[in-house]
Amino acid sequence: MHLHEIDLNLLRLFDAVARTGNVSRAAELLHLTQPAASQGLSRLRKLLQDPLFMRTAGGVQPTPKAQRLAEPVRQALATLEQALGESAGFDPAQAARTFQLHLSDIGEARFLPELMVALRERAPGVRVETRPLPREQVGEALDAGRIDFAIGFLPMVRESQRVRLLDDRYVVLLREGHPFTRKRRTGAALLKALGELEFVAVRSHADTLRIVQQCRLEQRLRLVTEHFLVLPAIVHATDLAAILPRNIARGFQGYAIVEPPFPQRDFTVALHWSRRFEADPGNRWLRSLIEELFRA
Repeated sequence: MHLHEIDLNLLRLFDAVARTGNVSRAAELLHLTQPAASQGLSRLRKLLQDPLFMRTAGGVQPTPKAQRLAEPVRQALATLEQALGESAGFDPAQAARTFQLHLSDIGEARFLPELMVALRERAPGVRVETRPLPREQVGEALDAGRIDFAIGFLPMVRESQRVRLLDDRYVVLLREGHPFTRKRRTGAALLKALGELEFVAVRSHADTLRIVQQCRLEQRLRLVTEHFLVLPAIVHATDLAAILPRNIARGFQGYAIVEPPFPQRDFTVALHWSRRFEADPGNRWLRSLIEELFRA
């Protein structure tokens, strides 16, 4: 077999199936129909004279030959993408590009206002769209180019490039003048005293719910909401308490912050991107801007 016999799109399909372990998922990432993806794999199997991927209960598993090919193909595609990106260049003052970011609703509140101010001054034609994803899909979406960056506490995203932006911790937010704040307690005594409070939590924020469970406060939950941004208004109007990141809590006026020694309360917020697109000039420029604005 010779290189001229292989369509570049077949290599992209091979790479997508190798990364996802699922033909349907690979087809979706490449905007192909399922029959088109299956036909492409059949062509590649004939050219390489190997089954490449074998069906399993959870998707497909690579053959030994596919395992040997996976990393070289991925590196070759990344090199090509980077070379094409470098030749195109990126002028922020003239650019009309859209960047896709994974952010939670808390992340949107923390990072978007300052980022949009900077973009208006330096790259007025650049557009940002947020695409919050299930956290287990973030790494795959970065590699596939469905999102350009992810910002957050994402320890499960292990294969990405990353840079630490800031350290944070979970705290308790109360309305100003809340009776709980009249007693000065610290350490284990403060942690135990949380049983006196009633809480509001957000369904989609797994780490705050983890803390509620670890501290055995489930019976003290009085409200579970769908959205983070309603929390300040609820806390301000009631005696309910909310667990949230300290960097967010500090931005609210008219509230009290209590810092119990929660288990695993400290975490790091990082900027993630795919090594496939690391040399792309636009990716490099926005990455530098985000680091400039938010890296502690």
